[in-house]
Amino acid sequence: MGKGLKGLLDVDRLLHFVAVTPSLQDLHKLEVNCAAAKPISVNSLCHFYQTNVGSGRSPRFCFKTKAKLSAETNIVEKESTRVNEKIDYGVVSVHHVGVLCDNLERSLEFYQGILGLEINEERPHDKLPYRGAWLWVGSEMIHLMELPNPDPLTGRPEHGGRDRHTCIAIQDVSKLKVILDKAGIPYTLSRSGRPAIFTRDPDANALEFTQVDG
Repeated sequence: MGKGLKGLLDVDRLLHFVAVTPSLQDLHKLEVNCAAAKPISVNSLCHFYQTNVGSGRSPRFCFKTKAKLSAETNIVEKESTRVNEKIDYGVVSVHHVGVLCDNLERSLEFYQGILGLEINEERPHDKLPYRGAWLWVGSEMIHLMELPNPDPLTGRPEHGGRDRHTCIAIQDVSKLKVILDKAGIPYTLSRSGRPAIFTRDPDANALEFTQVDG
């Protein structure tokens, strides 16, 4: 075959490629979502060529557009990989929970006198612009802060498990129940039947005490 004829055949193949190649706008009609990576069914592909390529529309697809699509796909793949990476910055435990109170002495009567929590004397009290106390809860702490409370004291759920609450793990719920009964402090039990008890401090802050194995 002569070089001239071969060249004409190559041009013919190129024109055929351009004629059957869909435009970028047409590709979007197939709902090709790179982020979701949805597979294209054979039926959808056949329907696309019947309704678009066979309709005599002028194709506008070019190598520059293909390169742009390839670059965008790479960006999406990199973003997807980044999302799937494990987020690790060294979480150890909950250090403390801040609890607002209206009167520090009244709160200490509850947390110390009834619940038996001890104050962490090593935590500074005079460096903060408000009164407070740090109470040990195992190896973590509750920080009582005598500050205005933006939460309403009335209209809260009767069951503390349906309100914002701090959960403390204990070894015997039945013993705490006796303590609360003796002090006349109301409480509710877990609605799921597990060994847990819910109560509130003098400022209506909800507390949960859940029983765990020692």
